[in-house]
Amino acid sequence: MSKAIGVIEYKTVSSGITAADLMIKTSNIEIIQSTVICPGKYVIIVTGELSSVAASIDAAKVQLGQHMVDSFVLGNPAEEIFPAIYGGVEVGNAKSLGVLETFSVPSIIIAADTAAKTSEIKLIELRLARGMAGKSYMLLTGDVAAVTAAIEHAKEVIGGEGMLLDSTVIPNPDKALWENIL
Repeated sequence: MSKAIGVIEYKTVSSGITAADLMIKTSNIEIIQSTVICPGKYVIIVTGELSSVAASIDAAKVQLGQHMVDSFVLGNPAEEIFPAIYGGVEVGNAKSLGVLETFSVPSIIIAADTAAKTSEIKLIELRLARGMAGKSYMLLTGDVAAVTAAIEHAKEVIGGEGMLLDSTVIPNPDKALWENIL
């Protein structure tokens, strides 16, 4: 797995596509996702060596900063983030369900990394702004105490930036709930 992940979100599609091209030309990075998100914004998620990811994000911020919504570079991300982005995680024996919702893609990935590094939880899904008016959310499971600790710590980390929208921890979620939300 790569050593860093970077995300940059733009207000417009044209600035996002321009930034994606600039980022590829700037550094040796791999684009995980480069796509339009609701409501007409654009998000680019990249991975690679920390210095390459940082250089690509910095170049995009310098050239197109006036159109940027949010961004970050994270070294040594939790390994669980990548399968959760792709939605390929089995739920298994869920003792609780944690949900945290944010106003941006970068903030939910930071929240997920924080949660995964806080306690013994399993990231299930990171829904990155598609069909949600630009908002994002994460689903996680584990023991109630672990999920509660993970959600609370993630809220502390991203809450100060004004990107936190809402969260909940549901003990013993019904099986029918899992079938309908995944």
